[in-house]
Amino acid sequence: YLPHHKFLFSSLRDLYSQFLKEMIIQPGIAKANLGVSREDVTLEDHPLNPNPDSRWNTYFKDNEVLLQIDKDVRRLYPDMAFFQRPTDYPCLLILDPQNEFETLRRRVEQTTLKSQTVARNRSGVTNVSSPLKSTPGSLSEYEVLPNGCEAHWEVVERILFIYAKLNPGIAYVQGMNEIVGPLYYTFATDPNSEWKEHAEADTFFCFTNLMAEIRDNFIKSLDDSQCGITYKMEKVYSTLKEKDVELYLKLQEQNIKPQFFAFRWLTLLLSQEFLLPDVIRIWDSLFADDKRFDFLLLVCCAMLTLIRDQLLEGDFTLNMRLLQDYPISDVHLILKKAKELQDSK
Repeated sequence: YLPHHKFLFSSLRDLYSQFLKEMIIQPGIAKANLGVSREDVTLEDHPLNPNPDSRWNTYFKDNEVLLQIDKDVRRLYPDMAFFQRPTDYPCLLILDPQNEFETLRRRVEQTTLKSQTVARNRSGVTNVSSPLKSTPGSLSEYEVLPNGCEAHWEVVERILFIYAKLNPGIAYVQGMNEIVGPLYYTFATDPNSEWKEHAEADTFFCFTNLMAEIRDNFIKSLDDSQCGITYKMEKVYSTLKEKDVELYLKLQEQNIKPQFFAFRWLTLLLSQEFLLPDVIRIWDSLFADDKRFDFLLLVCCAMLTLIRDQLLEGDFTLNMRLLQDYPISDVHLILKKAKELQDSK
């Protein structure tokens, strides 16, 4: 374990530092210098240059992505204080008091771009977040941390921004914040101080690996393909039909489509349905699945069968409420049921 893995972690962490320098620090220096020495600005580098290849054009486009990330990460897990608290290991590359460059926090504060309205959830259901997660009324409710400190949500923001820059084909899609949150929390609360100190870089590479497996869920153009989210939602219902035909027919009869609830369950790996410690427990089982998230379909079926009596008795409105705000919080019961369904094949 130690010699090989220590070298691997060290080289990946160095690589992440390089990403910070190239994608946050250098553009920030260029922006800071613009205000200091305007005589250095050439026509090619001018912020008003309409050329799509202009670095300023890229800078302004990045700001649009950044504003959406910022909006989402500030309200990450609002039912717990962790993400608003300062990290014990702020990024010294970014927060060095000698630095005059523009940080992501400053970019958000200074930009005059309007945050783009989030597109209506492509499943046609406007309720993306679970009632379990309350949202603070205003961002001004959050405590402003003193200079030299940064909140955990700011670290998550940086991870997502760098991911978006390195993956322009997908960039950032609402919901990715809910995927990176549990990963970062796990590293940043590790009792071992080395894991804690390098939580940002380690989370980035784990998130990148996880997204390589689930990114098709976030790409709208793939929705109806065999690797897209529509296919997976239909697979939940075909699995349910096999395991509990009575319940399947009831949901069909009420015209309760899988996208009304399974879209969120599958895309966000159930991270919106349960409290964070329970999400981490579920993910342990999902990540151990050698068929890569087939078990997630069984977990979804288990969730349905565990409330079958209520669903069989309920009307459309009541059943939609049950599925949008799932009533069982005992994840061990759900995982046990999913394993039973798996073994009954």
